[in-house]
Amino acid sequence: MTSPIDDLHTVRDYLRYASSQFAASTVFMGHGTDNVWDEAVHLVMRSLHLPLENNTLFLDARLTREERQLILERIRRRIDEHVPLAYLLGEAWFMGMPFNVDERVLVPRSPIGELIENGFQPWLGEKPVERILDLCTGSGCIGIGAASVFEDAFVDLSDISPDALLVAESNIELHELSDRVRTIQSDVFANISGRYDMIISNPPYVDAEDLADMPQEFHHEPVLGLAAGNDGLDIAHRIIAGAADYLTPGGLLVVEVGNSWVALDEAYPDLPFTWLEFSNGGDGVFAITEQDLRQWQSKY
Repeated sequence: MTSPIDDLHTVRDYLRYASSQFAASTVFMGHGTDNVWDEAVHLVMRSLHLPLENNTLFLDARLTREERQLILERIRRRIDEHVPLAYLLGEAWFMGMPFNVDERVLVPRSPIGELIENGFQPWLGEKPVERILDLCTGSGCIGIGAASVFEDAFVDLSDISPDALLVAESNIELHELSDRVRTIQSDVFANISGRYDMIISNPPYVDAEDLADMPQEFHHEPVLGLAAGNDGLDIAHRIIAGAADYLTPGGLLVVEVGNSWVALDEAYPDLPFTWLEFSNGGDGVFAITEQDLRQWQSKY
């Protein structure tokens, strides 16, 4: 990519240039944006530490040479190396909140954020929430998002990866939640103790075929956070088998399994999953109560 550093000067110039470059490339939009304009706005504005909204005041501001070099390098890497934008910025947004991210964790993009913002209603009902477990937490975005909504709840962020937990801990510090949120290294429920009013999980759920066919951007993400066997359900099976023992009476389990939802539904014909719908897009997320899990277990 020939550098246009001497021809482009303003924020507006770089927004237009980035949009054109992305449109002419083979980059895949699937880590927070779904079009070249939003991708360009995120790259340019956040590279300059400027807001994503209400930013028209800055559009005709001229950039320093160092700022121009940084933006052009990030555009080059986004196109040539297919690095997800969040990794280039070291930042992703979830529920309108910023999170530290790098290649130790998946880029936050779960539709569960919409459920959290709605307080998991109507599925949670009147049940008070004192303890929440975010299982397979990665960056911690789901658990920290839940802590921001359930302001009196204590939240545990659990993951098998020590590297992911370091990122999660940085996000606990970023959002000043160390008095209510902690990390636990655990392979599913292996190191979990006590009971929770809600268990939320976005575990690995990509099947072998989908993993092989994923765009290049996804190969920058840790395979530990994606791959889950031939049918994508290796971790989901373990969560379903053990969750009832870690839920309080009336507790709620919410799990995302993405495209593997059909295989999961077929695997458990006697489990009354509620497959949730989303106003902002997304699917493959189920909710089920502690009572329904126990009734199912009692049959076997």
